Amino acid sequence: MPPPVIVWFRDDQRLADNPALEYAISTGHPIICTYIHDPAPQNTRAHGGAARLWLNESLCALNDTLVALGGELTLLCGSEAQSIESFAVVIGAIEVCWNRRYSSAQRKTDTGIKAALKKRGITVFTFNGHLLREPWAVATRAGYPFRVFSTYWKTARHAYYPEAPRPRPQKINFFPVPKNVAGVAPLKNLSRIAFQTQTYDLSNKLLGTWKCGEQAGWTQLSDFLTNSLPYYASGRDFPEMQVTSLLSPYLRFGNLSVRQVWHALLSVEGSTSIVKRSVDKFLYELGWREFSYYLLYHYAPLHQINLKRQFDVMPWRDAATDLYAWKSGSTGYPLIDASMRELCHTGWIHNRVRMVTASFLVKHLLINWREGEAWFWDKLVDADEASNPMNWQWVAGSGADAAPYFRIFNPVLQSEKFDPQAVYIRRWVPELARLPNECIHAPWLAQPTQLASASVRLGQDYPLPIVLHQQARKRALKAMEYIHRYESSDSELSL
Repeated sequence: MPPPVIVWFRDDQRLADNPALEYAISTGHPIICTYIHDPAPQNTRAHGGAARLWLNESLCALNDTLVALGGELTLLCGSEAQSIESFAVVIGAIEVCWNRRYSSAQRKTDTGIKAALKKRGITVFTFNGHLLREPWAVATRAGYPFRVFSTYWKTARHAYYPEAPRPRPQKINFFPVPKNVAGVAPLKNLSRIAFQTQTYDLSNKLLGTWKCGEQAGWTQLSDFLTNSLPYYASGRDFPEMQVTSLLSPYLRFGNLSVRQVWHALLSVEGSTSIVKRSVDKFLYELGWREFSYYLLYHYAPLHQINLKRQFDVMPWRDAATDLYAWKSGSTGYPLIDASMRELCHTGWIHNRVRMVTASFLVKHLLINWREGEAWFWDKLVDADEASNPMNWQWVAGSGADAAPYFRIFNPVLQSEKFDPQAVYIRRWVPELARLPNECIHAPWLAQPTQLASASVRLGQDYPLPIVLHQQARKRALKAMEYIHRYESSDSELSL
């Protein structure tokens, strides 16, 4: 049998529109499909608990698809660099191919692996399987990275049209991997690791909410295009309408490619002006995802370093009790608590309340955005190394195109505006379900008779607010004004 080509799956857990896999098939050599589980990654960020659950289910679904074609997914356990090099040498591989990653740490790892394989006489080919356009392909006229999303997207959106996604291969010539090869482990080993969550046993909750893998991604995309797309632009901010796509975890793990989603949107037939508006809005959101990877590629680690360095002197509060109340959904603000309970139950939060909840932690509680980002990283199934910290920095004011420091969401007004009938609140904060709409958004302002008739005892059945909005707003503005004395144009987005 000719020497094999190894396809290293990472955040591209699908067969359709997978450039690395397509290239490997085109060589005519037999193929080995691998995934590497590194139990103690040095240069990459370890998956959070919710993401590990998704990863396990996604890889099992990928393996089932490969088995149906006559092969299987080979699981390697150990450091990425040592595992792929030793396996490629032992198995006699002629080439290794993968789809690229974009953080500085991941690129450093991949560069080292490529050099080590080259010394072994093994060629490496890499591809873009995760983005519409490579981050280095978009720049200002002066050749510098963009720092503002609107100007970035104007250039990227109109100067490039992503090529059509490639179909799923109908046949793959697999290379039989001997069972006694060092470093190869049964896929069930990953399952045992994935279900070791540190804080909550999320498995039953999350797996009862989601179906993972490539086919599940296609089902979700089809459902969105058929049932929700017409209402997306007008209803995406209202959690009770449930018209968001729910595609983020499928894109995060590459169960779907962004090109597949892009072209699926543009192919919607008989589009009315309302549908076209929704399509444009969704493409805009895909652009925001692209921009987050653009920043991840060009600047310091997003989850560690403030893009606006004046925020290094931000007087954050060390408030463990407040942080716990936020995490557990017991702040006394129904919209905030509903969102945090949704997170812990489903591994996801609706986009509008995700933003309001993050703003509450950073500005009402004046707690470092990194605390919230780390919690979301562990609890979100769509925890993305680019989007998650980029959005947290946007809310905090320390990121690119960030919200103005004086924009401090009023959680009561946000609740009244975007959940006017309190459908979302009643779903996730059932102890308040019997309160009338006029007082459920701020139960501490309700009349004693209203609370009694709804069987709500504030401070017992439901907490009083841990901070009042006006007091929190004044405190936040004072802190923000303090750091803005250090602001200068050359400090923004420092490398």
